[in-house]
Amino acid sequence: MANLVTLQQYKDFAGLQGVKTDARINTIIPQVTKVVKNYCGTSIVDYYSSAKTEYFDITDSLTDRIMLDESPVNTVTSVQEREDQAASYVTLITENSDSSGKYEYIVDTTTDSIIRTSSTGTKNFPRGHKAVKVVYTAGYSATPEDLKLAVYDLIKYYLKDERKARMQIAGAMVENQVSSSIRGNTGFPDHIKRILDFYKIYK
Repeated sequence: MANLVTLQQYKDFAGLQGVKTDARINTIIPQVTKVVKNYCGTSIVDYYSSAKTEYFDITDSLTDRIMLDESPVNTVTSVQEREDQAASYVTLITENSDSSGKYEYIVDTTTDSIIRTSSTGTKNFPRGHKAVKVVYTAGYSATPEDLKLAVYDLIKYYLKDERKARMQIAGAMVENQVSSSIRGNTGFPDHIKRILDFYKIYK
């Protein structure tokens, strides 16, 4: 799992010099990265140049669309399906490689999904365990700049113990706003959640 930011990137952002907090920051960065990826439901940078193979269990005989886990989709290398677990996968023809117009699937980049098609319209995928196999790349070549801000703020949030409602600094009591005004937000400070929601995948 690739980290969303580096130690040096955070230190440049925070204006930190020296190595006093390096060890702690290096501990926090992968943890914050995992939190962000889990919340967003996508790995963001892991599969930009390294292809991901994803399998789909089809339980509904009327399924003609499957949504991929990673976003945004960049390239789809192959889509395969099989009629049952004992059968071999059959590679479907994409709209970009079939000049006859009889392609068997299209990629909907708006929803990051694969639509099963036929010469007369849509067609349903076969039912079964791992009935569909997709190989594709998705995500970003580097963490988007606005998302970096959220990651930086989360690192600071844990580095400075801002998750605690009260802290004593130099004999003074500091009150932190740990509750949220955003409905349904139980974990992130509001300004961080607003950015993360831009990248969250809803299924």
